Amino acid sequence: MILTLFLTFAKIGLFTFGGGYAMISIIENICVEQKKWITHDEMMEVAVIAESTPGPIAINCATYVGYKTKGIWGAIAATLGVVLPSFIIIYLISVFLDNFLEITWIANAFKGIRIAVGILILDAGINMFIKMKKKVVPCVIMGCSFVAMFLISIFAWNFSSIFLMLIAAVVSLVVFIIQGAPSEKGGDKK
Repeated sequence: MILTLFLTFAKIGLFTFGGGYAMISIIENICVEQKKWITHDEMMEVAVIAESTPGPIAINCATYVGYKTKGIWGAIAATLGVVLPSFIIIYLISVFLDNFLEITWIANAFKGIRIAVGILILDAGINMFIKMKKKVVPCVIMGCSFVAMFLISIFAWNFSSIFLMLIAAVVSLVVFIIQGAPSEKGGDKK
């Protein structure tokens, strides 16, 4: 099982370009739908927690899935699996090619990869939205954030998405406090 974790995440790390957000959709497909190592709800929680903790989101997701399936050794195997392919590829590129991105066909390939990465990120976001429990406040915050990011991109305003996330967090916290914290562990009121 530890070797399976390593090879599964090595495949994810080897064939996914564009960073952790692009990997979320693939991690979900493999770990939730194919291998059934975690549930969809756990995947959504992992994505949220992995985004709010230090480190790349794909590594945090891999570490969680590995730990959940095989403890500390599973976490190490999954983490190494997702990290090693990128590390080896970047190392080889830096050793053998001085002006890697100046090669025309490689530059064009990366332009195409950018489009694919955008589609993977959009796919992950749509799947999470479809499967999440629909509550008014999170949907309103998500909609406002989407519109704000769209307008910021269209008009090229100088506004960091980090501030947008912080604003959404503060609004969520204020609504949570106003509504009253749930008395039961796990967030459900009785």
